[in-house]
Amino acid sequence: MSRLRILSDPHHLPALDHMSVRSDLAVGLGPVDPPPRILLLYGSLRERSFSRLAVEEAARLLILFGAEVRIFDPSDLPLPDQVRDDDHPAVKELRDHALWSEGMVWCSPERHGQITGIMKMQIDHLPLQFGGMRPTQGRTLAVMQISGGSQSFNAVNSLRLLGRWMRMITIPNQSSIAMAFKEFDDDGRLKASSYYDRIVDVMEELFRFTILTRAHAAQLVDRYSERKSEAAKRDVADDLASRSVA
Repeated sequence: MSRLRILSDPHHLPALDHMSVRSDLAVGLGPVDPPPRILLLYGSLRERSFSRLAVEEAARLLILFGAEVRIFDPSDLPLPDQVRDDDHPAVKELRDHALWSEGMVWCSPERHGQITGIMKMQIDHLPLQFGGMRPTQGRTLAVMQISGGSQSFNAVNSLRLLGRWMRMITIPNQSSIAMAFKEFDDDGRLKASSYYDRIVDVMEELFRFTILTRAHAAQLVDRYSERKSEAAKRDVADDLASRSVA
């Protein structure tokens, strides 16, 4: 069973001023073929989740710019350490999507001045390395938050810290939507406002940074400490092999 959310009306952008949309976002930055691959994560399981609705608006914009997107539904994820990660299909699917991606969008509500447990749980299921693969290192990241009250930046600041810890390239711009219950209409669409404009800005920047860095992906995951560790492992393996032959 796929845990990707199906995006309704992916090409319907009523709040966008199409006259101001640029069709040359990546000119001079690098190749746009294949399309940039962006994974979007949100941090609430409510039926009317504003973080999910904000992520869906971001996904529609990324599609418009030429990206391929996936939105992960975290409702089936177990708690970290509750089960063996490699035995749980939801954890495996999240990691597979992370490996597929070149960039990510993280959007969390602010709860008690922090990101939600659901948001942190998804990140906790993404190790820095497993099976010789790195699901986050060197990837671009855009951070967003939803607030029930006045505007705050606690959640995006926490997401930035986590992005740095996960060795990601977190773009400078960010989005914080205050009093979100006033900003979405009955159909779950973000109304035309400065909040919507900021999400457009953030997704444009994420698209550009992803194109700009994709040609350097190998260099961005090349670390001295890891080369040293791998060399030590090879030395041990060679020593064991020579002893077995002898």
